[in-house]
Amino acid sequence: MSLDRSRQRAALALLLNAFVWGCSWYPFRYLEDRGLHPLWATSLIYVLCLALLLAWRPNAWRPLLSSPWLWLLMAASGLTNVSFNWAVTIGDVVRVVLLFYLMPAWSVLLAWLLLRERPTQAALLRLVLALAGVVIVLKTPQSDWPLPVGLPDWLALAGGFTFALTNVLLRRLRALPEASRMGAMFGGGALLAATVALLGQSHGLATPPPTPALGWLVVALLTGLAFLAANAGLQYGAAHLPAAATSLIMLTEVMFASVSSVLLGAAELQARTLLGGVLILLAAAWAAWPERGNRTPGPDTSH
Repeated sequence: MSLDRSRQRAALALLLNAFVWGCSWYPFRYLEDRGLHPLWATSLIYVLCLALLLAWRPNAWRPLLSSPWLWLLMAASGLTNVSFNWAVTIGDVVRVVLLFYLMPAWSVLLAWLLLRERPTQAALLRLVLALAGVVIVLKTPQSDWPLPVGLPDWLALAGGFTFALTNVLLRRLRALPEASRMGAMFGGGALLAATVALLGQSHGLATPPPTPALGWLVVALLTGLAFLAANAGLQYGAAHLPAAATSLIMLTEVMFASVSSVLLGAAELQARTLLGGVLILLAAAWAAWPERGNRTPGPDTSH
């Protein structure tokens, strides 16, 4: 009974993580309506997360001095958050999340290049399945070819790629303290978002942050606390459940994003999107399913 309850709590913790990220588009759109661009919102939220982490683990930053791979993790994680948060703020949420979850396909290629893990026949079939889904999602009646249309599509695809790179790097750096890896990811989110925001302002893609106001500052604070709770839920759930179960439960993020965005008018479900989404999610679920005789832990699924 105790073991069953532990697994139930772990599953609920993972669902919390998926719920927070699946609904994260809403506070970012709320903040943008108050004049805070999603890039500045991302930077502010991750500065808060990093400050709380360093208050809890003051020495979490020290491995940065000796591990160049942590700097690459910082860049990859930062670009993931920049791309995803910006995309769900300005694009169709369902379409963005589906393109973002092309991540398992990118993981096959990156693990081959960085970890020298030759893809199996099953991995290559998953890659083909996911790419077929993306082609269906991208091919709209207005486009002659299945290519990204507009900034949200490009951001979603870029975010999925850097998310896959983040997961590969987390596997490579699994011997380092958890707090150090978290610190690199939070620091990357804060630094890269601010850097891209400044560059975006010079090209008219971003606006300067507005004068501080209690209303949007409270929302930013609560969003930061939600992200911390979500990360804690991921760490607890992943520690008490098999990696395959963790990855499968995390796919509910797509459900939370789809339902919340459709109900609130931030997305439009079309037959083409549903069909392509099914293929992408099948590839992701297949990637999460343990192969016979393979006990290797699966990739981390945090943003």
